[in-house]
Amino acid sequence: MSDHIDLKKQREQIDIIDEQILDLLKSRKDVVQDVLKRKVEKQLPVFVANRERDKTASFRQKAGARGLDPDWAEDFLRMVMAASRATQSAEKFPRSTPEPKHILYVGGEGGMGKLYRKFTDQSGHISYSLDKGNWYQLDEMSKKLDMVIVTVPINVTVDVIKRLAPKLKPDTILADFTSNKSEPLEAMINAHPGPVIGLHPMHGPDVPNLSKQLMVLCEGREAKKAAWFKDQCELWGMRIIEADPVKHDHVMDLVQGLRHFVALLHGSFMKEYDLNPAEMLNYSSPIYRAELMMTGRIFAQDAELYADIVFANQERRNLLLSFFNHQQELMKMVENDDKSGFIKEFEAVTDYFGSFASQALKESGYLINRLADRFS
Repeated sequence: MSDHIDLKKQREQIDIIDEQILDLLKSRKDVVQDVLKRKVEKQLPVFVANRERDKTASFRQKAGARGLDPDWAEDFLRMVMAASRATQSAEKFPRSTPEPKHILYVGGEGGMGKLYRKFTDQSGHISYSLDKGNWYQLDEMSKKLDMVIVTVPINVTVDVIKRLAPKLKPDTILADFTSNKSEPLEAMINAHPGPVIGLHPMHGPDVPNLSKQLMVLCEGREAKKAAWFKDQCELWGMRIIEADPVKHDHVMDLVQGLRHFVALLHGSFMKEYDLNPAEMLNYSSPIYRAELMMTGRIFAQDAELYADIVFANQERRNLLLSFFNHQQELMKMVENDDKSGFIKEFEAVTDYFGSFASQALKESGYLINRLADRFS
């Protein structure tokens, strides 16, 4: 009881300071709203990498001068800036063209279609949605379309392109959001005489805003005519990289196909041995908790979507078969109790990863510590 009495004054001071912090954050939010208005007027992007980098470096330095941990200070600042970007993303965006563009999203009632239609409309462009129920409207829509983006399941993308393309004006830009690029690009080029680009948004439909999200762009034909859409993505705060479609697909075989199948392997094994994930949390280290959450995240989503991704093409299936063959080789270590073989292979992979292993240790450590602090 005496400890509680002795600390009462200090605790009251902390409560007052915390309220002052909240008041300052509210004042900052009000200034952000003014910044947003000016950005829209002057056609400026939500996210400016150089500004954020300089601001973060300065904030770290000033925190250190005050005896505060610079890493903690950076975390705090980044959360505040992320909240600011989210606030901006809930309002209007500057438009990349003097006059609004007419953009059709085929599959516009799906998750990605709805997301991009929202940002399209908030930027002052005019969006349209085409799905099974209103395909009959395409003839009328096509007369005014500047761009058409196909965002449908992988397994029907090519068929939709072939059905769609003959209805479009020759100067309409045809694009797709598919996570494979080579086959859809080829289909679009063969079916449509006008401008063609391949797009792959590297995020899901559940993101609160597009700031800092990655858009992969693969040139098809007359890609410069779609420069305004690239500019629009940058005004939304997105990062853009241009990629060769074949190289893109090769990387996606590993990033998506193999990763998602390994998640199935993990989850299926847990089911087979009745390892209840909720119960496992009680015995999980922070790193396994993070791994379990990434696995569980996949099973909270649509099975058909992930089946389309995993079985997207023959190359991806061949990679999975190679993975299983490699797994068989490694299984021999277990069968033979070959500890030295395990160490040899482990060290060989360490050498292959090189300096990336140190980067991975640092970044994963950050994630694990934040996860443990927030949810443990």
